[in-house]
Amino acid sequence: MISQISIFAENKKGSLSTVTGILKDENINIEAMIINDSGEYGIIRMLVDDPQRTYDILKGKGYLVHIDSVYAVDMQDTPGSLNGLLSAISESGVNVDYVYISFSRSKANPIAVFHTEVADGLEESLAWKGYKLL
Repeated sequence: MISQISIFAENKKGSLSTVTGILKDENINIEAMIINDSGEYGIIRMLVDDPQRTYDILKGKGYLVHIDSVYAVDMQDTPGSLNGLLSAISESGVNVDYVYISFSRSKANPIAVFHTEVADGLEESLAWKGYKLL
């Protein structure tokens, strides 16, 4: 499992660029990101190169921020890869809360990032089925 930063932010003009500007000024690299909105507020979820430092900085700036544990899995860049991964997870009896796709800059292949309740044996099960977890 890896650490993901979740930020609860007001859904207004300039909010996202304010957050990314803070990270730029602090030399923090965003490796993956997804944003979900719900009217007046949104949740910015991201993988960064220094999650604890990012948490401390954003918390210090007054943001409601949380560190979550998520799974990240290398995938093939072929049709059906995500379906195969999700089927393998389902066969393990685990429910996925959300998923998003990013890309490995070094390998140029997709990475599936997903959140679920901590599931004993899931990492081993996926590894046994040939998936490489980050």
